[in-house]
Amino acid sequence: MFRSGFRAALLAAVASLGLAHAAQARPVVEVAFVLDTTGSMANLIEGAKRKIWSIATTILDANPDAELRMALIAYRDIGDEYVTKVFPLTTDIQEIYARLLALRAQGGGDWPESVNEALDKAVTGLSWSQEARDDRIVFLVGDAPPHMDYKQDRKYPAIVADARARAIVVNAVQAGAARDTERVWREIAQRGGGRYIPIPQDGGEIVVIETPYDEEIVILQKRINETIIPYGDHSRQDAVRKKADQIKAASPSTASDLAGYMSRAGKGREAVTGEGDLVADVTQGRRKLESVPVDQLPAPMQSLDAQARRAYLDRREAERAELSKKMAELVARRDAFTREKREAMLRAPGARKDSFDATVSETLRAQIRR
Repeated sequence: MFRSGFRAALLAAVASLGLAHAAQARPVVEVAFVLDTTGSMANLIEGAKRKIWSIATTILDANPDAELRMALIAYRDIGDEYVTKVFPLTTDIQEIYARLLALRAQGGGDWPESVNEALDKAVTGLSWSQEARDDRIVFLVGDAPPHMDYKQDRKYPAIVADARARAIVVNAVQAGAARDTERVWREIAQRGGGRYIPIPQDGGEIVVIETPYDEEIVILQKRINETIIPYGDHSRQDAVRKKADQIKAASPSTASDLAGYMSRAGKGREAVTGEGDLVADVTQGRRKLESVPVDQLPAPMQSLDAQARRAYLDRREAERAELSKKMAELVARRDAFTREKREAMLRAPGARKDSFDATVSETLRAQIRR
């Protein structure tokens, strides 16, 4: 009797812990871009490079508590430099940004492209979340229809049916006005439970709004980045430093968008996306300072004793918290300025709302569950 009662109590305790964990777990928003990178897509790709951070920010605005994971599948066709390049779902959005920056629009001889293979890799080749409450969204972006004569490919009707079974929404963004592409893209969106989104061939007019706060935000983000403590092996530390340097190479508006995303995503604790910054990893509970081997610490910390290392880390953490508070205030002012400016531009006679970033952001706001 005692044993059975104890066992029941133990099972109840375990169940309650599981429920508590489920209640505390963050919802996940996963977004994969399947992007045609042949020569005709050059202008759209360049626009996407400038606006990826504002698109990522849209996701967090739609669900502030969510963890964002993003993937990129670049595709061309057989005979080109590559058929597909797959960059898996990751919380390291700066890594996806770096991959996007490296893409160049080239190739594409005949009209159809390897759309089926790219879409298949997005649906079945990525490690999508299995939780019912999480959002899984694909954007197919291209201007040419799929090769339906490639015998080795699964065809898009089967792929999209597979996506629906996995609760993955598939949107189809058509650049240009080719009728054969429109027919397929409309069918993919309809079967995929998503939207058919026609945009101009060049991606439309990418609206870049410069604000009086951009310069100060960029300077402040650089100061926040100076609080980063890279750790791990040499390659990992170099990767973290490169992420910190991204803001230096970006235009003021893009750098300001990046800083705005980090302010939302990190809530004052993160300075780069992904792991490898000791300040963020310890603060977030992903790593214990004491567990990091001495040879994986940065040089200034290696000669310190345990107490001095903790003090070194605490100083950086306190400095980041103070700077991040100032950043949140600046970002709020910038957001108000850009919102007012954008609304005024959209009200202007002849204003267009069909740019790549605007249509993607609008679709995300509609499809992400709060």
